[in-house]
Amino acid sequence: MMTAALISNKPEFVKLFLENGLRLKEFVTWDTLLYLYKNLDPSCLFHCKLQKVLAEELERAAYVPPVPAVQMHHVAQVLRELLGDFTQPLYPRPRSSDRPRLLLPVPHIRINVQGVSLRSLYKRSSGHVTFTMDPVRDLLIWAIVQNRRELAEIIWAQSQDCIAAALACSKILKELSKEEEDTDSSEEMLALADQFEHRAIGVFTECYRKDEERAQKLLIRVSEAWGKTTCLQLALEAKDMKFVSHGGIQAFLTKVWWGQLSVDNGLWRVILCMLAFPLLSTGLISFRDRRPQAVRGLARVRAFFNAPVVIFHLNILSYFSFLCLFAYVLMVDFQPSPSWCEHLIYLWLFSLVCEELRQLLYDPDECGLAKMAVLYFSDFWNKLDIAAILLFIAGLTCRLIPGLLYPGRIVLSLDFIMFCLRLMHIFTVSKTLGPKIIIVKRMMKDVFFFLFLLAVWVVSFGVAKQAILIHNESRVDWIFRGVVYQSYLTIFGQMPTYIDGVNFSLDQCSPNGTDPYKPKCPESDSTHHQPIFPQWLTVILLCLYLLFTNILLLNLLIAMFNYTFQQVQEHTDQIWKFQRHDLIEEYHGRPPAPPPFILLSHLHLFIKRVILKIPAKRHKQLKNKLEKNEEAALLSWEIYLKENYLQNIQYQQKQRPEQKIQDISSRVDTMVDLLEMDRLKGSGSMEQRLASLEEQVAQTTRALHWVVKTLRNGGLGSEEGAPTLAPQKVLEGQDPELDRGQKAEDLGDAYHINARHLLYPNSTVVRFPVPNEKVPWETEFLIYDDPPFYSADRKDKDLMDPTGDTLDPPLSITFNAMDGFIDRQSHHGIYMVRKGFPLNPMGRTGLRGRGSLSRFGPNHTLQPVVTRWRRNQDGAICRRSIKKVLEVLVVKHALSEHWALPGGSQEPGEVLPRKLKQVLQKEFWPSFKSLLEQGTQVYKGYVDDPRNTDNAWIETLAVSIHFPDQSSVELKRLNSHLNTSDPGMSVRWQVVDKRIPLYTNHKAILQKVAALFGAHY
Repeated sequence: MMTAALISNKPEFVKLFLENGLRLKEFVTWDTLLYLYKNLDPSCLFHCKLQKVLAEELERAAYVPPVPAVQMHHVAQVLRELLGDFTQPLYPRPRSSDRPRLLLPVPHIRINVQGVSLRSLYKRSSGHVTFTMDPVRDLLIWAIVQNRRELAEIIWAQSQDCIAAALACSKILKELSKEEEDTDSSEEMLALADQFEHRAIGVFTECYRKDEERAQKLLIRVSEAWGKTTCLQLALEAKDMKFVSHGGIQAFLTKVWWGQLSVDNGLWRVILCMLAFPLLSTGLISFRDRRPQAVRGLARVRAFFNAPVVIFHLNILSYFSFLCLFAYVLMVDFQPSPSWCEHLIYLWLFSLVCEELRQLLYDPDECGLAKMAVLYFSDFWNKLDIAAILLFIAGLTCRLIPGLLYPGRIVLSLDFIMFCLRLMHIFTVSKTLGPKIIIVKRMMKDVFFFLFLLAVWVVSFGVAKQAILIHNESRVDWIFRGVVYQSYLTIFGQMPTYIDGVNFSLDQCSPNGTDPYKPKCPESDSTHHQPIFPQWLTVILLCLYLLFTNILLLNLLIAMFNYTFQQVQEHTDQIWKFQRHDLIEEYHGRPPAPPPFILLSHLHLFIKRVILKIPAKRHKQLKNKLEKNEEAALLSWEIYLKENYLQNIQYQQKQRPEQKIQDISSRVDTMVDLLEMDRLKGSGSMEQRLASLEEQVAQTTRALHWVVKTLRNGGLGSEEGAPTLAPQKVLEGQDPELDRGQKAEDLGDAYHINARHLLYPNSTVVRFPVPNEKVPWETEFLIYDDPPFYSADRKDKDLMDPTGDTLDPPLSITFNAMDGFIDRQSHHGIYMVRKGFPLNPMGRTGLRGRGSLSRFGPNHTLQPVVTRWRRNQDGAICRRSIKKVLEVLVVKHALSEHWALPGGSQEPGEVLPRKLKQVLQKEFWPSFKSLLEQGTQVYKGYVDDPRNTDNAWIETLAVSIHFPDQSSVELKRLNSHLNTSDPGMSVRWQVVDKRIPLYTNHKAILQKVAALFGAHY
């Protein structure tokens, strides 16, 4: 049952099982997980990735393995791709001897929540070993990879290592969203990832408020359940910037940054002690451990110079010294044979190369050289370092060749620029300059794309100008100058010399283009030496070029910069805090000596790693493996605070105004349902009592009738003055008035009410007042000789009878029969025609003529009532007061306040009404006609409408079209063919209830449909 609830995504059942004592440690086994992963949703992206891994393994295998296709090590392979290579496989590859076998079908497991062990329901071989370290983790991953939000939230609430679990879920969801092709699913994954990030922040905040030290231990604790990684590493890999920018995590990074030094030390003190380290003995620098004799002598010096903040500033001084020496050699001391300063630069650069190699080969997590290379080159600053070093090697090679001394100096000069750009990485530690560097990097991308737009105008203007001014220029360098260089400089105000011929001079140009230092002369008269090119055209081109480049494109670039600045500025602080970790981690693991003295540290590392074979280890400040007892106590403390966090979340949700309104609304609905149920029970008992009373009265009446008849037959009493008793058949049946009322209910109102409203709708016409007793035509009404006459003009004149305020009868119309394609027959039989005008079968209305209707006589309409059962999220039919709840398809005009059924008047010869055609796409019309033919008629007759008159009235045919199954093909086709693009018409599925804003006549029809299906109304 639990397995079925998980596969069918029934979070309510899963929550119910967990609340009633289901033990996940006994439920989640190797066999159960295998069955769950074999029954993944086929549309799930994780299922596709799993099948891809299986296909690749089958291609590599020489034979088909006898085990089932999906194994847990396949799942672990896909999960490692999502979590990152820094994690260990969550499920190890089993050996052939202990490979598990599923001997009992999992869906048929009967769970006993009273404490009976589930292990008795599984048959295992003696070699089967349980692999699961955290069953909650396994179920959580299974729910997350399928993007099942509610199920994942329920399972996460049961987890132990909850912060790491939330961050791992965020990482998995973000990776899946990158590959998900469905936009809606991708957005749902990102939203769920953000939700889990907020949960991690919430739990960590609770922990940090209670105990800062223990909370920081949670960050760097090695989690065996999540691939021997840490919470901090998971957050960094998932790019959870909100989590990393949390104050507690930033405080921890600051503590790592200062090492054993106190964070209260001023920066000037640190720099002063760096330059004169004997000052350390004076107490100028305070350490975190303030106990006496804690840090003294050589240990004090070692603690100071091992602090990342000191290492960072030493490297800054070293790098500035390197740049100064490099600039001095380039500008002052660049000799044919290298000087001692230049040799010092070579040594300095060699130390930088060794440091870059150390960073590339440093692999404490044993990821492999290939993975470390990918990780190394993913950093922009590392790419810049490699480019600067390679460019320096190229310049040095040219410099050492005597014939290429000057080109070598040029290359080294360009390399100096790249080394200077590397300084920006140093500024990222600054809270002021760091965010600005991030903004500059984003703006560089804007400039890159802007250059494509600018190149179009520069090249187009340059080529046109060059072709107009110069004839057959063959020198490539001068072509480039004229087309690109001069056009680009024109943007900044340097106008071309010969653009208008004013400054034309043969001394400044070469007529034949033979002088390599002068441009070729423009088109000119060889006799008068005057320019002959169209100056008006070149001036116009220049004006247009400056208009588009200087005004349009440059302002566009400024607007792009402004947008980027505003967009990044909101999150700059988070981005800077996130990237700050990389700098802290880099200098935390960096040797304390700055270049070029760092070569001594590299020599020590070479002996240690290569000769002595001592493996590299990550510092405990960033990754710490705790003892089992300490870890168990820490996780128990985390679980306790997680429960506090969840309780606070529930309390806050209850205190939200929207939730309070929803709770009050649900309570009011419950009270209304209870009152209605009580009323129905009371009315039912009252009806029973009245029926019993009527039966007793009828029996008494029959008895009296028998007594009177017997007395008459016995000669007692006379016929005169005898009481007249009602006929027995009338007494045994219903009251005649009630019978007439029931009949009137079937036909509409016996005395139409809406059709006698004094003010006719959408006009200034006032009806003649007609009381109830004068409505029937059979009743004499002497003063009703000349009521008002009104026939409105309409746009669709071809589809309506003749209009006008004339009293002449429409002689060309045949009533009570088919008049061409127009049906003038009434559902109530033959109606009267007086003086050439048809009479309303329901009686007088106080107005003659056609009114705003299209036809004299009956105006037939069709009202299709399209319904389906309302269902909740798990597909069950919703109920109110034990009755099922219907949904009906309704439409609404933009200017109307009420919703209506999608029906109305029909054009001659057409089956579907016009309003229905507006909301249905044309290709679905034939299918809907067949649905109408299969539908159930619920009403057919007169409609009490305010537009009715003495000579024109509305009759309708209501047909019920019901879809009992939500998976019906016709229902899906109907939903897909609903035309919702018309801004003047809205369409939706509305819950059937007596309080919905629907026209009164349509409510009566809807009530009959609800009664037909025994549904709630």
